[in-house]
Amino acid sequence: MLKLYAMFLTLIFLVELVAAIVGFVFRHEIKNSFKSNYEKALKYYNLTGDYRSEAVDKIQNSLHCCGVTNYRDWKDSDYYTEIGFPKSCCKIEDCSPQKDANQVNHEGCFIKVMTIIESEMGVVAGISFGVACFQRHLAESINVTVEEKKFSVVQAWTLLLLEKYL
Repeated sequence: MLKLYAMFLTLIFLVELVAAIVGFVFRHEIKNSFKSNYEKALKYYNLTGDYRSEAVDKIQNSLHCCGVTNYRDWKDSDYYTEIGFPKSCCKIEDCSPQKDANQVNHEGCFIKVMTIIESEMGVVAGISFGVACFQRHLAESINVTVEEKKFSVVQAWTLLLLEKYL
């Protein structure tokens, strides 16, 4: 049973290793995918409370940014044509910017999100590496313990048989 557990730990270790390598190799595709999805979310932004619009508002509120590359990205959306900038773009709380660009944050959100992700990547990689090494060490320890116990059982049976026949 312990050997099966050790095999599963080793398998999880290998999956983590592959995921890390794939994430590193395809990091540019991940950035491009995030950017295109964020642009789509802006294009179809509305007040009905769908999850994309809520995500856009949360990002813009917490990072004090507006649009993908800058606030002008909103001008291509239906929301801007009908209402103007969303409240999440405001520089100050409780404003109604409508179409006044002076009341909104000018910096885009994409660069801010990528900066945060890249700055935290070292910490995430370090923790992941530490956990992976611990898992691998634990799996090896379990394998060694199982092998020692097998050897001990064989030794015990051998001694019993020798005592009986000698």
